[in-house]
Amino acid sequence: MRVKLVVAYEGTNYCGWQIQPNGITIEEVLNENLSQLLGEDIKVTGASRTDAGVHSMGNVAVFDTNTRMPAEKISFALNQRLPEDIVVQDSCEVSKDFHPRFSNSIKTYEYRILNRRFALPLERNTSYFYHYPLDVKKMQQAASYLVGEHDFTSFSSVHAQTNTFVRTIYSLDVSKGNDMISIRVTGNGFLYNMVRIIAGTLVQVGAGMIEPERIEEILEGKDRALAGPTAPAHGLTMIGIEYYHDRN
Repeated sequence: MRVKLVVAYEGTNYCGWQIQPNGITIEEVLNENLSQLLGEDIKVTGASRTDAGVHSMGNVAVFDTNTRMPAEKISFALNQRLPEDIVVQDSCEVSKDFHPRFSNSIKTYEYRILNRRFALPLERNTSYFYHYPLDVKKMQQAASYLVGEHDFTSFSSVHAQTNTFVRTIYSLDVSKGNDMISIRVTGNGFLYNMVRIIAGTLVQVGAGMIEPERIEEILEGKDRALAGPTAPAHGLTMIGIEYYHDRN
């Protein structure tokens, strides 16, 4: 059977999701513990290959298994083995043709910026500390230009490997409470480093380095050099993924 996992993790101690030779990853930890639990060689496939330091409240992964253990029980058994900074939120059986990356989905990310005079140690791993005052209203105005279907070449890493840079953002909200600015974005998919580049650009808008109206020019220019810097990874959290069936 094919099992879907919803995985939450704090990415601080990991070199991202995908297995690599230079350090431990979320995928590696899941593979090792699932293989030991089920007594077979398990390889998970993830929906989002989050970078080193990026967090998740609901990344999705699947794996195939011959186990007789009910799919919904695997999360309970697996969590007994996993480290404290990785917790499976749900496990269930899905159809054999379900693929977490290629099935139609809506993804939500949040980027958090601690905007105050001094840093807060408790927030150091899950938010980006920025001590110069940021104008949230200008950031909100700039964000509005990014909603809709656009070519996001300017907001993609130059190392991105993709057939098209066109993506649709359904909502992009900037809010502030208790010195924490949250940038929450929902879309049908995101390019490599896209959310972090959006965040870095909105920080420059809030700091007065870029006028909100310039976002239109940056989009139309289709040039990574026009947008702001890539914001640090540790401020980013994948909130979740919602899958839906294609009605066409």
